[in-house]
Amino acid sequence: MFKNFIWNSSSEKIVLTFDDGPNPDTTEIILKNLEMHKIKSIFFCVGNNIDKYESLTNEILSEGHEIGNHMWNHSVITKIDWNSVEEEINKTNSLLQNKFGYNCFYFRPPHGRFNLKFYREYSRKTRVVMWSLLTFDYKNDLNLVKFSVQKYIRNNSIVVMHDSIKSKSIITDSINYLVEQVTKNNFSFGVPKSCLR
Repeated sequence: MFKNFIWNSSSEKIVLTFDDGPNPDTTEIILKNLEMHKIKSIFFCVGNNIDKYESLTNEILSEGHEIGNHMWNHSVITKIDWNSVEEEINKTNSLLQNKFGYNCFYFRPPHGRFNLKFYREYSRKTRVVMWSLLTFDYKNDLNLVKFSVQKYIRNNSIVVMHDSIKSKSIITDSINYLVEQVTKNNFSFGVPKSCLR
């Protein structure tokens, strides 16, 4: 079901993704860790945050990462009317295009929730990227992150972490643990554009 959505990497590579940014408390920490580990990621950004934190958005792009649309207000698609859904998606895409010259190909519904109308309207218009490994880092419990990664990591996983104050205290350790497990299993990280097809 929902076969046009992307649930796993299309190659035998892991794709690391970050939701909810950019955020002045966490984005730069994440970027430093990604640079250290030589990982290219995709940040599913909230339009309102992009608008507030232009310099962080520029940093994400200048370091070679991708940006995906995560709605303007992080609204849950099933809880707002259809006109508002389209307005939030279009407003975020327009901001990325007009202010950053970035053509956004990717979308992730906040909390992973969507309805059949969204599926019918958007599954062919954009690359809707879901996930196969949720780390639960937003619960701020490193042991839970470790459990999730160890149990569910596969060579084609799409991994979700959060660019959010909720995960700030464990984000570096979470990334380091993921890298450790990827290495231990002889897996590798891929570049989003070549893995999300």
